[in-house]
Amino acid sequence: MPAQLLTGTPVVEELYTRIRSALQNLSPHTPYPTLAVLIPGDPSAQAYARAIRKHFSNLCLQVREFMLDDQMEEFDFLQLIKQLDSDTSVTGILALQPLPPRISKSTLSLAMPPTKDVDGVSYEQQGRLALGTPGVVPSTPLGGILLLQHYGITVAGRHAVVIGRSPVVGRPLTLLLLTADATVTICHSRTPDLAHLTRQADLLFTAAGRPGLVIPDMVKPGAVVVDFGVTVVGQRLVGDVDPAVAEVASALTPVPGGTGPVTTAVLACNLLRLARLWPEELFSKTKHRYIT
Repeated sequence: MPAQLLTGTPVVEELYTRIRSALQNLSPHTPYPTLAVLIPGDPSAQAYARAIRKHFSNLCLQVREFMLDDQMEEFDFLQLIKQLDSDTSVTGILALQPLPPRISKSTLSLAMPPTKDVDGVSYEQQGRLALGTPGVVPSTPLGGILLLQHYGITVAGRHAVVIGRSPVVGRPLTLLLLTADATVTICHSRTPDLAHLTRQADLLFTAAGRPGLVIPDMVKPGAVVVDFGVTVVGQRLVGDVDPAVAEVASALTPVPGGTGPVTTAVLACNLLRLARLWPEELFSKTKHRYIT
């Protein structure tokens, strides 16, 4: 039978209900939380920025956008981060990737103030996650875990294979899965015989940004496939997974409409956490599970 489609809509609706409830506690004179979004020239990043603008507007959350020129120097980038850190009207900062060529990921991690780090990229937030005591968890991998939880898909005791090792998705996802008691294999561009490893996965996660990378004969029959990949091809957004995988997997996230909307919803939850308006953690270390 064709795979069950793990759409993000019901997860988003649940999170948005809780966000609206949290915002009702604001006093009439308190401004709504504001997110500063730093946007590079990459089309996929700009598509994500448009999604943030649309969904945050529906939640009455404020978004301020700053375009990053491809020729931007590191000094100017650091000055912008410093300016936003000192701006009391800004609750959180999000730097979309890929960053301009002259700005390294390490520069971002070092410069990002942890108290305004809405997506867990600062060294402090990354270190907390690595040690199992996360503060703000990167929204994309956490959204994927919440998606599995919503559909009742077990993580503990299963073999999870992650394709991609970026600090935004692959690495933090691996740490989340380990804490949830999965056995994890992480693959990347230098992994030999990728298909040999992916065919062993009960849970297959892909975040490579390579359209059609995962084809049906790379998937174990009955596996659950979570596709974080988003690439703009023509006028369409496509994932890393060939749609034909639906004939082999038991469950599959569609692109678009799968992990993407949940990522945006979790980002809004993280913004409320920075504003001290979210009443509980999205992650519970003591129970080794994820909660909404």
